[in-house]
Amino acid sequence: MGGVRPARAGRPPEPEPEPEAGGHGEARWPMAVAVLASAVLTLLLPDDLRLGPRWALPVAEGLLLVALVSGDPVRISRRSDALRAVSIALVTVLACGSFWSTVQLIDDLLHGGKETNSATSLLLAGGSVWTSTVLAFSLLYFELDSGGPAVRAHGMPRTPALAFPQHLSPELNARDWRPRYVDYFYLGFTNSTALSPTDVMPLAPWAKLVMTLQSVISLVILGLVIARAVNVLA
Repeated sequence: MGGVRPARAGRPPEPEPEPEAGGHGEARWPMAVAVLASAVLTLLLPDDLRLGPRWALPVAEGLLLVALVSGDPVRISRRSDALRAVSIALVTVLACGSFWSTVQLIDDLLHGGKETNSATSLLLAGGSVWTSTVLAFSLLYFELDSGGPAVRAHGMPRTPALAFPQHLSPELNARDWRPRYVDYFYLGFTNSTALSPTDVMPLAPWAKLVMTLQSVISLVILGLVIARAVNVLA
């Protein structure tokens, strides 16, 4: 709430200007770390599970991340169609790479490929692909919910696409609360492990469909990796 300026002689008190919500944009570094972690996981994947040449996806992700950081560094608060397009492109690259690796891993597990013939390679490949899907979906939720982080910095809609406990519990008195990347990472992780919503409720149709897709992908990966591990260790 704005304060009140001291009254000058002959003038009524003037209200203090309200601070801009955009000044409270979240820090850029958490999502940047998630993108870099995804790039490292891509480099660790066997060639058969990676989309394109070894350095193709990491370089593309790195260039898009540099463009985002250059256009809106430190805190995410600048509303720009160009930056929004770069953000969507980055999430699309991450999602495509993760989906491709998932499909290749499933094919390898079903047909007993060389990448999953030993316990070490199985754990490395399965763990890398599963973690990549968690990061990709967390960034997808982060970018699509309520218009993206830059829009959320200036105000939340009355009905968000993803309802967090702070939205659902009035007693928390979180009227000005905004979800950060860590909240979307938690959503991506719990949805991949519990295979269902935990404390974050999808309200928009796209959110329900995306969460369903993530649960199915995670279920298939975990189920096939466990079945293959039993086979390898037997």
